[in-house]
Amino acid sequence: MNSILQNDLNNFENILEKAKQQGINFLNNIENIPTSNKTAIDTKRNLNALGLGSEKALQEFKERLAPLLVSSSGPRYWGFVTGGSTPASIVGDWLASVYDQNAQSVNSQGGNSALIEFETIHLLLQLLGLPETFLGGFVTGATMSNFTSLGVARQWFGKQFEKDFAKNGISETINILTATPHSSSVKCLSLLGIGSQNYRIVKTLEGNREAIDVLDLEENIKKLNGEPFILISSAGTVNTADFDDFEAISELKQKYNFWWHIDGAFGGFAAVSEKYKNLVKGWEGADSITIDCHKWLNVPYESAFYLVKKEHLNLQIDTFQNSNAPYLGNALENFNYLNVLPENSRRLRALPVWFSLVAYGKEGFCDIIEDSIELAQHFGNALIEEGSFELLAPIRLNNVCFTLKGNENQEKTASFLSNLNDRGKVFMTPTVYQNKKGIRASFVNWRTTKEDIAIVIAEMKIVLQDFKL
Repeated sequence: MNSILQNDLNNFENILEKAKQQGINFLNNIENIPTSNKTAIDTKRNLNALGLGSEKALQEFKERLAPLLVSSSGPRYWGFVTGGSTPASIVGDWLASVYDQNAQSVNSQGGNSALIEFETIHLLLQLLGLPETFLGGFVTGATMSNFTSLGVARQWFGKQFEKDFAKNGISETINILTATPHSSSVKCLSLLGIGSQNYRIVKTLEGNREAIDVLDLEENIKKLNGEPFILISSAGTVNTADFDDFEAISELKQKYNFWWHIDGAFGGFAAVSEKYKNLVKGWEGADSITIDCHKWLNVPYESAFYLVKKEHLNLQIDTFQNSNAPYLGNALENFNYLNVLPENSRRLRALPVWFSLVAYGKEGFCDIIEDSIELAQHFGNALIEEGSFELLAPIRLNNVCFTLKGNENQEKTASFLSNLNDRGKVFMTPTVYQNKKGIRASFVNWRTTKEDIAIVIAEMKIVLQDFKL
């Protein structure tokens, strides 16, 4: 064995202890770490001929690289719908690295760690109030969850014409209907060879809404003259957290032949709360659903899952089966995630979620979700009270979409936000909503409190003074 590797092996416990302490120091100080950072490094570092060993590498990371990092898991990072990491999820994530399993099979001599994934999906279905008619698995994020679901939808569409798109390529124009798709869904249409511009926009409801107009949806369906199609709908649009009418769409599904996909990356968690679960009423009728755990479930990045109806398992295997490798056996008899997902090598991504669900239960996550929604309302009220801002849309859930008051200040919105973010106390993202430049704050982090909102409002007032607004 290499002498430096041997030394690390002999000193393993001490190395991990030092890494643990560095992590604890970061987490204990997360409220004081900037949310924005312009620090840079020379990335042309020379590779050592002789390694430094883990302790010296850790020291270099601490001194040279750690200063680049922001508090993206902290209480005032309100951009991109980014959750934090609860203690239980960090434990699960750490142990997933320690045990280093390739979660593939539920019945194999080489390891059955996928049983943990099966159990975690079962727990998530209970959390979300969804039936066991869904089969699920973990992927890196909402983009790959959408990709997986829409990949199966593509195969379903081909089957309507007795064609196998996975084997022979796409030979028909695939009909896609949607109203306010997330950019990740559009990216997936490109990746799947469907085309990022190959979808038809359905009208949204009037009255400052982003939800699908079901009457216009049916008119668009009728124009297809009985042809099958794929519907991409939303459980929480990214700007205003608006929800499509799933009960009405369920009724349409009884009349017309289509694959129904729901992007519920963050909004799907409304199902956990008795106060807000009406927003997803009827979503169990969908063929596939996307959920992203690093958002409202507050687990570390690279943790999302797809749900696809079990009745479509054959289509899913047709789409993703791993080239009939002999060691995989019969895909239906011997379930293996390699045959139903894009990735072959799969980290045990379910473990942080399993720890979180077992540690905090349904009540714990209900509290996080309802607290986040209350904080969004509180922030919206604080903006109105300040007097220099206006809401671009009602606060329906956890997202606050706003701008500087007055059309004359529209051109100042981007620079205002840039200056605010530069101060490092809060991070929010720019957006455009109904042709107006705006700012979006998303509340999903388990650490955020009303005190954080007070800090942010104070920071915003300072920047307003600089802009003489």
